[in-house]
Amino acid sequence: MATVLLEDQTLRDGLQNEPRLLSLGDKLEIASLLAAAGVRRLQVGSFVDPRRVPQMVGTEELVALVRRELPGVECTALALNEHGLERAIRSGLRRLSLSVSLADSHSRLNAGCGASEALSRVVGLVGRARGQGMVVRAGLQCAFGGDCEPVDWARVVAAAGQLVAAGAAEINLADTAGKAGPDEVARLVGRVRQAVVAVPLSLHLHGSRERTRANLLAGYRAGVRLFDVAVGGLGGCPFVPGARGNVATEEAAGLFASLGKGTGLDVQALTAAARRTAQLLGRPLRQPAGPGRD
Repeated sequence: MATVLLEDQTLRDGLQNEPRLLSLGDKLEIASLLAAAGVRRLQVGSFVDPRRVPQMVGTEELVALVRRELPGVECTALALNEHGLERAIRSGLRRLSLSVSLADSHSRLNAGCGASEALSRVVGLVGRARGQGMVVRAGLQCAFGGDCEPVDWARVVAAAGQLVAAGAAEINLADTAGKAGPDEVARLVGRVRQAVVAVPLSLHLHGSRERTRANLLAGYRAGVRLFDVAVGGLGGCPFVPGARGNVATEEAAGLFASLGKGTGLDVQALTAAARRTAQLLGRPLRQPAGPGRD
């Protein structure tokens, strides 16, 4: 029985910085390989302007394809504003991530406004999405600080409380800049957990393999059971210079298996999915960890 849920974000965060654009058929192939490996929650894209993030063109069509072809997979996507929510509603999606950055400089690049204004907007969007019957995950980008910008943890806790009060069924804490260490992860999870005891927390971690592995374990030991991942460690924010990728799906599944914690995922099948994704992107991805290698 799975005790840890890994939400695979290869098709959204994993692809958003990639220069080689994949077709809908390519993306459905990756989704099918992930489903065959046991992935049960899949973030397939984001409802953003494809002129800014070209890889996200056709998100509505991909949602429809995945829902039709892979009925055992819970399909989700990301929205950042009212227009994105309207597109999500029209797509028929039942689970949606609504996300806001708590770092002003990052928020202005990502959402076109400061962090306080962006939060107010997203709180309203959560309520509207809930009114449409959607299950909403509320994400807090830069929860551990921006690239060169500290974020007061009291603001993180307060924002989490506002989002839960608006109807969020999950709070996602993102280390968008990939700067947090395991002690910071454990402490912030503990503070947010005390404030929002009614909903689960999830973690979205960026950074080197060594850093994300340590932070993954710290989050698990602090009580988190939901983690975002992407095959081969793909990903990174377009608005964070030199952004590092996500926790690799296959590595996270292997790590939890070594600890006797079930994820329901087949590591070999995930590794095959990572190899095929590398072929489609035309470049090597991060190699699986081995003895003595970071």
